[in-house]
Amino acid sequence: MMDYKSLKEIDALDFNLDETKLNSPFVIRGLANDWPLVKKSGESISEISKYLLYYYESNRVIAFANKYEDGNKFTYANSNNRKSFEQLESTLDLILETIEKSQAIENPGTIYMGSTSLDYVLPGFEKENTLLTEGIDPLKSIWIGNKTIVPPHFDVPDNIAFVCTGSRKFTLFPPEQIQNLYMGPIEFTPAGQPISMVDIENPDFTKHPNFKHAIESGLSATLNPGDAIFIPSLWWHQVESFGDLNILINYWWRNTPSFMGNPMDGLLHSLMSIRDLPDYQKEYWKNLFNYLIFDYKEDNFSHIPEDIIGSLGKIDDKQARVIRSMLISNLNR
Repeated sequence: MMDYKSLKEIDALDFNLDETKLNSPFVIRGLANDWPLVKKSGESISEISKYLLYYYESNRVIAFANKYEDGNKFTYANSNNRKSFEQLESTLDLILETIEKSQAIENPGTIYMGSTSLDYVLPGFEKENTLLTEGIDPLKSIWIGNKTIVPPHFDVPDNIAFVCTGSRKFTLFPPEQIQNLYMGPIEFTPAGQPISMVDIENPDFTKHPNFKHAIESGLSATLNPGDAIFIPSLWWHQVESFGDLNILINYWWRNTPSFMGNPMDGLLHSLMSIRDLPDYQKEYWKNLFNYLIFDYKEDNFSHIPEDIIGSLGKIDDKQARVIRSMLISNLNR
């Protein structure tokens, strides 16, 4: 087991959403202590299930399952060309019933409902279990399972996650450590996002020697019911769940206008159209990207009349629609 540095912690009374603008992760102890679900965390799975199912309207959900011998990590099987678990369509009541019954099994398998919209699966639930988020409009999701490990991965939005039952260990690495985390494929992923191929608790330095550098930047904390964690955009994070029933709710949001697209789309297109150009051409494109995007200055284009400046000026919803239309047209050629 690795010994990572401890994440910064603050008390719930000291928390303010402005803290999330610092782009640094931290734990907020007791932020959701008043939530009814958190208050039930010490009760039986049966009682917790009754509370959740009061809001449930029988919508189908996606679940993931492993046999005990395949482990509880949502990653790749030994052959690396298949996943270590099965994906299936189910219902929340059946998932909770399966988790409850697994308590009596010596070596139970893993059952897990990943990120599922609260509005979809438990309409009305958030009226009692919520954090006021003035100024942001987050996507609110729920995660339910038993003992699981989700390997290091990153998300584009900022994220506040609330542990509601069970406990969870979070291990984080800053975005610049991507070169030391041995990222897996983009198209073939366990659950939608690329993951690190390193076992970060028992790393094989023969296969992944550069991970030694990532260890120096690793941050970790264990959260109990009521605790929350802020994970900034693009920070790598592994999440390990403990307990017979583990429930997490998270809020995802981006501090950008709704008309802005997902940066991952731009990355994918660049992989296809720029990465394999000759080196001298890539250098030209790097300069162009720096000038137009990473080092953009509005004054550089003051010579263009405002009525024709288009995408080189400020982009609003109308201009975003023009760009999107151009992209669709070009990609469909």
